[in-house]
Amino acid sequence: MKPILKTQLLLCLVVSLLFSGCSKSDYQTATGDKGSFADAHGKWLLINYWAQWCKPCVEEMPELNRFQQQHKDQVVLLAVNYDGAQGDSLQQQIAKLKIEFPVLLADPAQLLGYQRPDALPTTLVFDPQGKLRQTLQGPQTVASLTAVISSTAASVENEP
Repeated sequence: MKPILKTQLLLCLVVSLLFSGCSKSDYQTATGDKGSFADAHGKWLLINYWAQWCKPCVEEMPELNRFQQQHKDQVVLLAVNYDGAQGDSLQQQIAKLKIEFPVLLADPAQLLGYQRPDALPTTLVFDPQGKLRQTLQGPQTVASLTAVISSTAASVENEP
């Protein structure tokens, strides 16, 4: 191989390696983990808005925890603190409500192209292709979320 081709090949390899390590994250969680909404592709994405002063939010958290555990292979469940709490305050609220799934540090509404909810609790349901399919207001249960995903999946399959 000619020296110029070797140099060009080596340069391409180095550039590829640099860019592969620079994948942009869309969000950071309260535990410091970073992620991309594209990682949820192929799974249902649910985003739940909650606040510590919202009694229905507090009541639904055990159900959301159970739902996440039962459906972790096909669902990504993320939480958003409606009040935008950060740091120790957010950590204390997560502990108090016993939230066992990731809590985002920033509201993803603008990034994902939907309007921030004005009622709590609200759970947004995105299909495995990333399309917003349902906006659920009020407390959810394992049964209600399972039913929504099942019925929405059936309607998605029937789309042209």
